[in-house]
Amino acid sequence: MSAPSTTPRPAAAPTDDAAVASPHHDPTLSVWPRLEALLPQVTKPIQYVGGELGAVVKDWDAATVRWALMYPDAYEVGLPNQGVQILYEVLNELPDVLAERTYAVWPDLERLMREHAVPQFTVDAHRSVRRFDVFGVSFSTELGYTNLLTAIDLAGIPMLAADRTDADPVIVAGGHAAFNPEPIADFIDAAVLGDGEEAVLEITTIVREWKAEGSPGGRDELLLRLARTESVYVPRFYDVDYLPDGRIQRVVPNRPDVPFRVHKRTTMDLDAWPYPKKPLVPLAETVHERYAVEIFRGCTRGCRFCQAGMITRPVRERSITTVGQMVQQGLEFSGFHEVGLLSLSSADHSEIGDMCSGLAEQYAGTNVSLSLPSTRVDAFNIDLAQELSRNGRRTGLTFAPEGGSERIRKVINKMVSKEDLIRTVVTAYTNGWRQVKLYFMCGLPTETDADVLEIADMAHEVIRAGRAATGSKDIRCTVSIGGFVPKPHTPFQWASMERPEVIDGRLKLLKQAINSDRSLGRAIGFRYHDGEPSLIEGLLSRGDRRVGAVIHEVWRNGGRFDGWSEHFSYQRWVDAAAAVLPGFGVDLDWYTTRERDELEVLPWDHLDSGLDKDWLWQDWQDSLGEYEQDDCRWTPCFDCGVCPSMDTEIQIGPTGRKLLPLTPVTAMRVPTGAQQ
Repeated sequence: MSAPSTTPRPAAAPTDDAAVASPHHDPTLSVWPRLEALLPQVTKPIQYVGGELGAVVKDWDAATVRWALMYPDAYEVGLPNQGVQILYEVLNELPDVLAERTYAVWPDLERLMREHAVPQFTVDAHRSVRRFDVFGVSFSTELGYTNLLTAIDLAGIPMLAADRTDADPVIVAGGHAAFNPEPIADFIDAAVLGDGEEAVLEITTIVREWKAEGSPGGRDELLLRLARTESVYVPRFYDVDYLPDGRIQRVVPNRPDVPFRVHKRTTMDLDAWPYPKKPLVPLAETVHERYAVEIFRGCTRGCRFCQAGMITRPVRERSITTVGQMVQQGLEFSGFHEVGLLSLSSADHSEIGDMCSGLAEQYAGTNVSLSLPSTRVDAFNIDLAQELSRNGRRTGLTFAPEGGSERIRKVINKMVSKEDLIRTVVTAYTNGWRQVKLYFMCGLPTETDADVLEIADMAHEVIRAGRAATGSKDIRCTVSIGGFVPKPHTPFQWASMERPEVIDGRLKLLKQAINSDRSLGRAIGFRYHDGEPSLIEGLLSRGDRRVGAVIHEVWRNGGRFDGWSEHFSYQRWVDAAAAVLPGFGVDLDWYTTRERDELEVLPWDHLDSGLDKDWLWQDWQDSLGEYEQDDCRWTPCFDCGVCPSMDTEIQIGPTGRKLLPLTPVTAMRVPTGAQQ
C-alpha cells in the first residue's frame, strides 16, 4: 500500500536541480543569502545559523560521499542528541566523506521558506539537503514522523520512495523507532536496526564504490547492494500480504537476492569508539548542556515495557580508563561544567563507585558537577550521593519506580519496594538534595485504579520520611506520569492499550489523592501527559504500512511537531485515521486497544532484534502471572536469544583499574577549540 501521491513540491526544486547538474564548484551551493534575509522574521533565529564549537565544514568538491544527518525535532532538542553527534564525528573523520546536520524548522520559518523558495538546509554550510548522497534520520520517538515529511517536502525530494530518481538522496532511518519502520516504509528508502557507528561506515563504503563504478544500475542497484548486507532493510524489496480480517498474512522478499530477515547491528567494543571526542557546544539554549559519556550500552534488568532495554542487548561496558580520558578531553574541548554519565541504568556499571569517586577527586575544587540522569532506586547509595554532590552542585535526581503498587511492579518486572524508595530518597535528602523526581507510568497491562492511587501513598511517605530525616519542611518531590505505550520487540508487544478517557480518569483521581492531605500535597509537584498522545504513539509504534497513509493525511492537514503538546492535535489524528483506515477494513482501535494473540504475524517479525519471539511471549505470560524475572547480568542465562544470535556475550568488568588520569584539575582551561 502506498500513501496518496499528492504532495506539493516547493518552488526551490528547479534551482536545486540546476545546481546539482553543475560539475564545478557552484557559488550558489549555500542557501545562506536567501535564508539570512528571513531570520529577522522568525523566533530564535540563532538556531539556524550554525558555526558551533565542534561543528565541521568541509570542501564539497573534495568529498566523494556526502551525508545529511537529521534529528527530526527542533534544534534545542536535536543538537544534544548523542547518536547524531557520534555519527557526525565518525563520518567527518574520513577524509573523503562530508557530513552535515539538519533539524526540523519551526512553522514560522517553514512558511517563509515556502514563500521564498528556500529548501531544507544544513546548519553547517547551509546546503540544500537534496544535494547529498544520503539523508540519515535518527528517530527516538515515532511522533517525529510528520517532521520527516516536512523536511522531505521542503528539500524538494519526492515524498514517496517509489517516485525518487538517481538525483535524490537515499533516505535512511535509524534510532529506536527504526526497529519497526513499517509506518514510514513508503517515505524512506532504507532502515538500519541497532548501533550506527559501523553501519554508517559500511553504507559509506557501498555508496563510494557504487559511485566510483559509474553508478551502475542506478538507484535500484545501490539499494540492492545495501540490502545484501543483511543489516540494512529496504522496504521496496518486501511485499506484505493481509488476511481478510486485517491481520498480516506474511511479509516476504519480492526478489531472490535479498534476505528473509534483516539483523540488527551491534557495536561490541565501545572503547574502540570513544565518541564524541569534540562535542557540539550549542549557540542557542538546548534541553541538555553537558558533556555526556555513554558508560555502557544495553540492559539486562528485563523491564517488560522497556524497548530500549530489550533492543540494545547485550550489555557492553566502556572501561573506567576510557571514560576518564573521554571526560578529560571532552571538558577541555567544550568548556561544559556538567558531566552526564549516560546509560539505561548508569548505577549498574560494575565500576560506577570508582568511576564517580575518581571523577569527583579529579575535578574537586572546580565547578564541574557529575550527574547520573537515570538512576535505579535500588542502586543509589550514600557513597554515590556524596560523590555526586562533592563540588557543592547537586544536579537533579530522578528515580523511576514506574508502577505505584507492588503488584503492578511485578507485572512490569520492576522490582522496587516502597521501603527501597523511601531509603533511597532519604539518602538523597540527608546529603543535601531538597528535590527529587519520581517517574511512573499509567495504563500498564492489568492496571487498576487502586494501583495508580498507591502512587499518592508513596509520594506522601517520601515527604514524611524526608522531613523526619532532615528536620526541615523544605523537602519536595515531583511525581511525573507518562502514558504506557506497547513497543515492538518487548514482552508487551501483544498488549492492549487503555483508552485516553480511562487514563485521564485515573490521573484525576491520583491528583485528588495527592492533594487530600494539604500539608503533604503542597510539597508534591504533579506533572503528567494525558492519554491522547500516548494512544497515537501506540498507533505509530505498532503500525504497519497502512498507517503511512494516516501519517501522510495528518501532515497534509498541518501536523507538525507532534511531540510538543502545544502543536499536537489528537483530533487531527483521529480524523485522519477515520478517513483512511476503514478503506483497509481496520480502524484506530484495531491498532491500539486490541490485544494480539500468540500466532499473529507482527509487522516487525521480519526484523531481527536478536530476541527470540517465543521467549518474549513466555515473558508476556509470566507478566500476567505476576512472575518476576531476575537480571541475567548476574545470574544464569534465561535464553532470550541475543547472545547466541549475535555470537557474543555480555561484556562487563570489573577491570580492576582506577580512573586515569587522576591529575587534579584546579581550574578549567580555555576550550582548545575556542582558541582557533
